[in-house]
Amino acid sequence: GLFVTDYFTRTPRKLSPFRSFASIELFHFHIPEDTVIAVWNLITFKEQGGTFGDQCPDRSITVYFRSGAPSVINPLHTHFPRDTAVPGSFALTLTWTLPNRTTGVFNVTSPLPGDWFLAAHLPKDEGKISVKGLYEECQYLFQPQLIVQRLVNIAVLYPGHVTEQSMAPHNRSCLYKVFVPSYTSRVLVEVLRCRGAEGCPLWLRVRAKAPPLHNSTTLDCREHTPCQLAQDLPFWQHWYYVLVEKHPGVPGTVSFQVTVQLTDCSRPNLARPPFLPSSASMNMPHSFGSAGGLALGDSPPPTSPNDTKHPVPTPVTSHTGERCWPVRPTLRNELDTFSVHFYIFFGPNVSVPPDRPAVFVINLLPVLDSGGVLNLELRLNVSSLCGENVTVFGCLNHEVPLTSSDNTSITCETESLAGFLLSVNATASLSRLRIPYPQTGSWYLSLRSLCATEHGFEPCTNVTAEVYLRAYLSPCINDCGIYGQCKLLRTNNYLYAACECKAGWNGWGCTDNAEAFSYGFQLLSTLLLCLSNVMFVPPVAIAVRSHYLLEAAVYIFTMFFSTFYHACDQPGIVVFCIMEYDVLQFCDFLGSLMSVWVTVIAMARLQPIVKQASVLYLLGAMLLSMALQMDRHGLWNLLGPSLFALGIMAVAWTARTIRRRHCYPPTWKRWAFYLCPGALIAAAAVLLYAFVETEENYFYIHSIWHLLIAGSVGFLLPPRAKPSRRLGPLPRRKGCGYQLCVNEQEELGLVDPAVASINSICTS
Repeated sequence: GLFVTDYFTRTPRKLSPFRSFASIELFHFHIPEDTVIAVWNLITFKEQGGTFGDQCPDRSITVYFRSGAPSVINPLHTHFPRDTAVPGSFALTLTWTLPNRTTGVFNVTSPLPGDWFLAAHLPKDEGKISVKGLYEECQYLFQPQLIVQRLVNIAVLYPGHVTEQSMAPHNRSCLYKVFVPSYTSRVLVEVLRCRGAEGCPLWLRVRAKAPPLHNSTTLDCREHTPCQLAQDLPFWQHWYYVLVEKHPGVPGTVSFQVTVQLTDCSRPNLARPPFLPSSASMNMPHSFGSAGGLALGDSPPPTSPNDTKHPVPTPVTSHTGERCWPVRPTLRNELDTFSVHFYIFFGPNVSVPPDRPAVFVINLLPVLDSGGVLNLELRLNVSSLCGENVTVFGCLNHEVPLTSSDNTSITCETESLAGFLLSVNATASLSRLRIPYPQTGSWYLSLRSLCATEHGFEPCTNVTAEVYLRAYLSPCINDCGIYGQCKLLRTNNYLYAACECKAGWNGWGCTDNAEAFSYGFQLLSTLLLCLSNVMFVPPVAIAVRSHYLLEAAVYIFTMFFSTFYHACDQPGIVVFCIMEYDVLQFCDFLGSLMSVWVTVIAMARLQPIVKQASVLYLLGAMLLSMALQMDRHGLWNLLGPSLFALGIMAVAWTARTIRRRHCYPPTWKRWAFYLCPGALIAAAAVLLYAFVETEENYFYIHSIWHLLIAGSVGFLLPPRAKPSRRLGPLPRRKGCGYQLCVNEQEELGLVDPAVASINSICTS
């Protein structure tokens, strides 16, 4: 055959430590049909500060692979919500081979066509809260690349026709494919007139959707005569691949014929005729769907000069259990993203007769519906049982309904088909099923009613059970409960939803309370964070007493919004919000930075130097508002205004020191009992905030931060004495015929010069 190679790549993305599925990086690929091998090249490298992160620690990277929908992962081994089905996926862990780079390779032979999803994340960390921009963070970037090799021009088998083939000595196998339409209950592949050097040295392999593998359904034609391989309950609307493989070491040419027969389950005693109009191909109402396929065209299939194709007589062969029942469609009603209800015509109450199953189909759209949760609910109307011990079993299967010939069978699985089982009876009248990230396509629900006897379950007589059926698609399981938030996420053009849990709750639906915070703990943390702001009351009193009214107003603003911001920012149920969260957060951050700004400006005593010192207060408020709107969590939002204000204070103090020719403030008591303790307290608060705070100790470390910051303000705020009506006699200094009037209180830094200004010249 002719092979074609395709390449796909994705841009590198920064990986995050795993906390929930919302913290993973998801990559979406599409594998074309007839692909024989897919190779993922997984590239991972480190970066730090725009360069290679050779000094970054090695952290293992876990990658998950799944076909059809994103992987449902559980690296923390938490509990899933009740009635949740967990689909499987394949996981791979990458280790580092070089200081700053590593690669991994993941091969899939004959992968299923369609959508494939890769999920990657780092291990869970200790949850340290770091200040943005404080140091260069180690980044771990992940980039997957996909290389596929597909086979083109695969020979197509038409049901009811014979294809002749000669396998040359240098050839090992021949690959064919046949399309299986809806309402097909059986696929029969047969090898005829096989002639070789050692009888019929051929293997016959069959697989759905992709070329067969070594573990696919296989038949050795040397040991079975005739060489027939049957597939019961095949997947509808899919290609089936047939591989005829020659035994190794067989010399010479092997010639054979291969044919395929499809059994129409709506007419179990007849195989599908080769030429039948599509309108007559099904003895079913058109509202139940069409059974069109390649075998039901209006014209004969084309023939090629190399292969001889002609109709084969299809004798009537009865096969037990090939009868199928009409499939009732559902009406799709889209309410919102991942919010879809599937309504049943003449429902939602459905009748389940005793002699036949009731089959329904739920169609999930490709890509669009695989990022949510498929929910199914069965509720039995006990009054409809008439006192009989009836159990209604439901089988949910993907791409084909399960119709068993054994009426007493209660399994939803076969050798090639897996499904989900639900059951309701008079004792347990409600049953639910949740499938996170379901595969798209058609899901079939088959309902059967059986009566329990001493010998097991048997078909019921004259009892029609009534069942309430509800099927819908939701973004998350139970909207993540009260301890979680359902987030709508996007990767390129693919949307999916995931829960982000809080207050110590974990799990796919935030239902695992192994590490959950108790109500008392939540109340304590909320009270600590809120009541610690009461420490701003002493600085407010000091500011009012010293006539720093503007500073006192800023401290009251900070205390108010910090209290209610932390009351609204709690992760649990002890939450109280008086405004929108974003407004409270902005006001809290603005008040904190303004408190630092006005305190340092007040310490600078700029009134004698700058006539309108209030200009600096207004300028600081405008600049801080702009900086917070740009980035509220940046390091320079705190350091920038603080350093600028400290610079103004340093210039003012230096100018005053030079003018007076002695250190300012001049008294050692001011340095020893006010400035140094206040600076040490503020430095301790900054160190706690930047290096000690984590998610686990946040509630008490941040409360200490409130206490220290408010306490430092009380020490650093300069005093301001009330203006006296009469100033006492001032010492006189004689020189050059003039008296130099000096105010000792101003020189000691105890009184604002604006209050007791000396604007007169005393003459001798």
